[in-house]
Amino acid sequence: MKFWAYFLIPVYTVLFTRGYNWFTTNFSVIGNFFDKKRSFFLWGVLVGGFFHIVHRKLKSRLTLHPACGRMVPSALVLLFCAITTPYLPGELPLKSVLHIIFAFLSAVLVLLYLLLVIWSQYQIYPQVYRGFLYGWLAIVGGSALLLAAAGIISSALEIYVTLTSAAMAERLISRIARQAALEGRESSCAGYARLES
Repeated sequence: MKFWAYFLIPVYTVLFTRGYNWFTTNFSVIGNFFDKKRSFFLWGVLVGGFFHIVHRKLKSRLTLHPACGRMVPSALVLLFCAITTPYLPGELPLKSVLHIIFAFLSAVLVLLYLLLVIWSQYQIYPQVYRGFLYGWLAIVGGSALLLAAAGIISSALEIYVTLTSAAMAERLISRIARQAALEGRESSCAGYARLES
C-alpha cells in the first residue's frame, strides 16, 4: 500500500497533468482531450483500486456503520460515472454538469469515509488519532485555500486531495493494523498469565 500511496499514485497523477497549468485547468478538461482519455481512465482505475483495497482492509479490522461501509463503493461508482461521462460544456452541457456532480460527490464520500473511520477510532484512542483528525482538517482547509486561489476546481486542488487522501488512508491502515497487533499481543500475554497462575 505504501508503494501505491507514496509513489504510484503521486507519480502517475503528476505525469497525467504534465504540460498543463495546474491552476487554470482540471482533470475533467485534460481527461477529455483525445490523447488523454485513456490516461484519465487508467488514473481512475488506479485511484479507485487503491481505495477499494483500503476499504476492504479497514472493513476486515473494524466494525463499520452500514452507512459508512457503503460510502467507498458508492464513491467508486460515482468515480466511474465521472470518468465515463464526457466533459464538453459547449457541446454536451447536461452531461458536463453530471460529470462535475459525479466527480464532486465521489471525492466528498471518500473524505467523509476517512473522517468517520478516524472519528470512530478517536473516540477510543484520542491521543493516538488526534493527529489524524488534524490531518483531515488540513486536507479540507488546504482544499478550501486552493479553491479560493484558483477560483475553480483546478488540477492543483484535485492533485492535493488525491495525494493527501491516499497518504492519509495508508497511514490509517498502518496505524489500525499496529493497534490490532498490539492488542493481540496484550490479550495473548494476559491469557498466558492466567494459565501460569
